[in-house]
Amino acid sequence: MRTLIRAAAATAVTALALTPAAALAAPSPSPGATTVTKAGTSFLTATTVTAGQPVQVGASTGDHLYWSFRADAGQVHEITATVTFPKRRTGASTWSVDVFDGLRRRQACTAGAQTPTADAAATSVALGCTLRRVRPWAEPWSGDPLPGTYYVRLSVTDLPEPDLGLPVEVEMLVGATDEGGASGDDGELAAPLVPNTRAGTVLAAEPTPEPVAEEETDLTGWLPDAGSRWVWTGVGGVLAAVAGVVGFALTRRPRRG
Repeated sequence: MRTLIRAAAATAVTALALTPAAALAAPSPSPGATTVTKAGTSFLTATTVTAGQPVQVGASTGDHLYWSFRADAGQVHEITATVTFPKRRTGASTWSVDVFDGLRRRQACTAGAQTPTADAAATSVALGCTLRRVRPWAEPWSGDPLPGTYYVRLSVTDLPEPDLGLPVEVEMLVGATDEGGASGDDGELAAPLVPNTRAGTVLAAEPTPEPVAEEETDLTGWLPDAGSRWVWTGVGGVLAAVAGVVGFALTRRPRRG
């Protein structure tokens, strides 16, 4: 009995440990969708694809491949790509799949092998990127995903120089899951917002202001305090005048009759 209980608890913990990103199934092509056989080389020449439309392109190692797709509010997009190497290579290579929004801002991936490395003996490498849920609105300064056109760029970031230009076969697919227009990035309110109902203390009577003491006036109140700079300035002036008179009397030449 205890063994059954432990097994059930372990199964429940495993189920709770699954994140929404990990629970998403890999995207599959839409029935009857036309296969796209080309890719752009920049943002301006990006080839437009739709969710569920497969892409199969022949390219050369070192090319930057661009595609664009439309994203609506409430959708979660998952991009998968596979690069196949028809010819043997001399060393390992690192590939990258990047997603940008309409303002050319790079969007973060919540799951997927975004920058995998394929060794020299590998015949293919798989890449993936699961984007955050598209929000219906956001602050202008934030980098939150908003509805609009998004761009996918597939490129190689590190490889031996002799492998540059070797042919590759690329398969790419954009999947979309509609989870409603409301965004889950805002979280949930833990407690309802209520106004502050704690009133302050009610005063029984109006408080009486304290009387202000009147300043006492004196006839000598206008005189400066002893030791102030005005007193020392006056004393210094008097001494200077006396010294000037004494010096003049000592240096004056006597008159001759």
